[in-house]
Amino acid sequence: MPSTKFAGNLTARERTLRALRGEAVDRPPVTNPTNVATVELMDLVEAPFPDANRDPEMNARLAATGYTQLGFDAIAPYFSIIQESSALGCEMQWEGKDNWPTVRMSYPIWKTVDDIKMPSDFLKHPDNRTIIESIRLLKQEFGDEVAIVGKTMGPWTLAYHVFGVEPFLLATVDDPPMVMDMLHRLKQFTIEFGLAQIEAGADALTLPDHATGDLVSGEYYRRFLMDLHHEFVEDLPVPIMLHICGATTDRMPYIATTGMAAFHFDSKNDPQEAMDAVDGGINLVGNLNNPVTLYSKGPEEVRAEVFKCLDAGVQLIAPECAIPLKTKLENLLEIPRAVEDWAAEHWGYSEN
Repeated sequence: MPSTKFAGNLTARERTLRALRGEAVDRPPVTNPTNVATVELMDLVEAPFPDANRDPEMNARLAATGYTQLGFDAIAPYFSIIQESSALGCEMQWEGKDNWPTVRMSYPIWKTVDDIKMPSDFLKHPDNRTIIESIRLLKQEFGDEVAIVGKTMGPWTLAYHVFGVEPFLLATVDDPPMVMDMLHRLKQFTIEFGLAQIEAGADALTLPDHATGDLVSGEYYRRFLMDLHHEFVEDLPVPIMLHICGATTDRMPYIATTGMAAFHFDSKNDPQEAMDAVDGGINLVGNLNNPVTLYSKGPEEVRAEVFKCLDAGVQLIAPECAIPLKTKLENLLEIPRAVEDWAAEHWGYSEN
């Protein structure tokens, strides 16, 4: 947490951006690096999946509910992890209202590093345009009132989609130099899509790069991604929240050296252990449990997890990842309430 409390009240946008910069805030922000859309919210604003992933106006309408209905300090209009992969030609499974669209990774589109080429219509593809135009609409509607968080997939995630998980991971063992070449070539998609969202009005970016602890080691992160992630800080001129699922304390000391604004971490990591692992080198965002706490428990348990994060010093509070689409609204509404109550007790925070 910042060592000094900001005197006075901040807007949601100011609160989020100041926290990402490590500056004093009036209370910790409740942010949304991934997705807090639910079936209930889809019904409320008549913006259901899969259409809300592919229509800019529906997308913006649904994304805005994170602020207007839930009271979070950020709006994130990219609900899934598939827009770029769809634009690159991956086969998609669009699913229905109660499930996320997915990439059919059993049908990889590329086999070699030389297959990696930027399509001339990459940013004009309807699925990428949806996010870009949605951000533009949200910026027009909300201006500087609330932080708008874009999202651009990192090269490790893209490699899973375009090469397939198993072939790509085998290549990291069989031919590491080729994998590094792959990642550097895939980086261009991350940057191009990120810059387009910034130009449209994104205040910050989430960069998911799924080198999860369930699949690769912390040493793999250091070898293949640490320096590459540092380069994104230079290439994308807004605060970046890196997102990696799973148990990641073994790579957090490396992540803390990248220069990124924050690391969005999973509930498989204890908040205090995570804070100790980064040792002040990077802000943390998280890490409320999705499948157990937010989905199947109640507000009291949600509040306890919020307090545990704040007591450990976690700077920005958020669900650990994209929430289950049938999550109860009462549990999501409890998150900002709990943050405000904690800040009132510990910091003397008052909305007025």
